Amino acid sequence: MPNIVLDHDHQTVLTTFEVTPGTAQDLLDELVRAYDEVISKSAGFIGAAIHVNDAQTRIANYSQWRRREDFQAMLRSDEMRKRNRVINEMCKGFEPVMYDVVKTYG
Repeated sequence: MPNIVLDHDHQTVLTTFEVTPGTAQDLLDELVRAYDEVISKSAGFIGAAIHVNDAQTRIANYSQWRRREDFQAMLRSDEMRKRNRVINEMCKGFEPVMYDVVKTYG
């Protein structure tokens, strides 16, 4: 489970996907399968959450990793390279971006 804290020992990745209402559920299903079967079992994985907007035109994924290199190794695995080609076909585009938590509230 993701835990948003000021801990600079972890890597935070936000990935946004631009989709259409007609492909949003298919992409959500594919992302859930990828997390269930590969991503959550990858070295360094801490937790993640998948979000979809009410218009079903954007999907956002928040994930946490022990190290930047763990996330990169998962992305470069043969299995995820194959899955990402499928995911790319289901959306107008997607972009994973690494962030550092600088402040939390609540």
